[in-house]
Amino acid sequence: MKDKRPVNLDLTQFSFPLPALTSIVHRVTGVILFVGVAILMYILDLSLSGEEGFNSVKECLDGVFVKLIIWGVVSALLFHLVAGIKHLLMDCGIGETLEGGEFGAKVVIAVSVVLILLAGVWLW
Repeated sequence: MKDKRPVNLDLTQFSFPLPALTSIVHRVTGVILFVGVAILMYILDLSLSGEEGFNSVKECLDGVFVKLIIWGVVSALLFHLVAGIKHLLMDCGIGETLEGGEFGAKVVIAVSVVLILLAGVWLW
């Protein structure tokens, strides 16, 4: 007897709804923050180690690549914060419906984009 179940699922064939995508990105930004905080703590430790460490960190922070990394960590923080507020509101019973979830996901994306762009302008 031949088994007709699929052997491998092709995830590119699935169409995820917007609330699911924002939830996935919320989890990914949490991982980015976990790694980013370790990097930022190392930079803070180096800058507090003495005048030479402070000057090396100051010189390093003027580089475009480092600014992009910091902007990435700040962007992850901002998206994670906005999505977390949406989850807290959902815990309070606000936006639990299908329509509310879709609207909440759109608000999370819109507010996050604005905050991320403002953070980019602030960094440069």
